[in-house]
Amino acid sequence: MKTLRKSEVKEFTEKILRYKCEFTKKDKIEEDDTCILINNKTAFFMKDQQYFPTLRFLDHVQMKHVKVDAGAVRFVVSGADVMRPGITEIDDTIEENDPVIIIEQTHGKALAIGSALYSGIEMKKLEKGKCIKNLHYVGDEIWKRD
Repeated sequence: MKTLRKSEVKEFTEKILRYKCEFTKKDKIEEDDTCILINNKTAFFMKDQQYFPTLRFLDHVQMKHVKVDAGAVRFVVSGADVMRPGITEIDDTIEENDPVIIIEQTHGKALAIGSALYSGIEMKKLEKGKCIKNLHYVGDEIWKRD
């Protein structure tokens, strides 16, 4: 575990601007192999040269989302990519490769973090196929860290 220096915190902050997440000087920001910890909580993970917030840190960030039906839940929390037939609601502002929260429609609980394979408008036109690559889900290794 390595505590980030002031210059490293600035560099990291620039990489996560899209999430509108702010830190104070009192926040302890550390880095390990694949994750950023903020005040001893796993806050971000690195995938495909990009930082994504963890499910446990969603209260501190702003992200686009999709909602999935009950039939998709068990697949999403097993790590499966999100298929178009299971999606019930799509944010129109989603762009290809955007980070996306996958939310269960009945209770509004976040199930996973993914990367959009299409824009929201393109997703709405599709009838089948993968729409979101699942990167982090409830019960995976990142989830179990905290």
